[in-house]
Amino acid sequence: MTVAKFIPDDLDRRIISHLRVDGRASLAKLATALNVARGTVQNRLDRLLETGTLLGFTVRVREDYEDRSVRAVMLIEVIGKSTTQVIHRLRGISEIRTLHTTNGNWDLVADIQVANLSDFDRVLREVRMIDGVSNSETSLLLSTV
Repeated sequence: MTVAKFIPDDLDRRIISHLRVDGRASLAKLATALNVARGTVQNRLDRLLETGTLLGFTVRVREDYEDRSVRAVMLIEVIGKSTTQVIHRLRGISEIRTLHTTNGNWDLVADIQVANLSDFDRVLREVRMIDGVSNSETSLLLSTV
């Protein structure tokens, strides 16, 4: 038996859009904003969660909330077919917030956040010591504009 893939409709997309702005919005607030019944919003949210369309709810903080931290983007080049092993090792570095595959001259892009420059230096050395990493280029993020 084949399971049909869930495709969100316009109301689902509008619910998601509202939640992107305010992930803590109550069912009543969403229902009012979308001009539908509270039960409709509850049923739609349940379905969005069950199908994996929504993975959960999270907190967004101001960019300057963690202004005492050092943030950087690291471009990483990987040797041959070792990408899977390199990704596995990089995921073990807690200071790497997100990791992306990419195209072009670089194979991976890592978003790094640490408390200070000493920790930043340590993370750079850890990444560069991973077998399979052949080259990297890192840029500090100075301010959000």
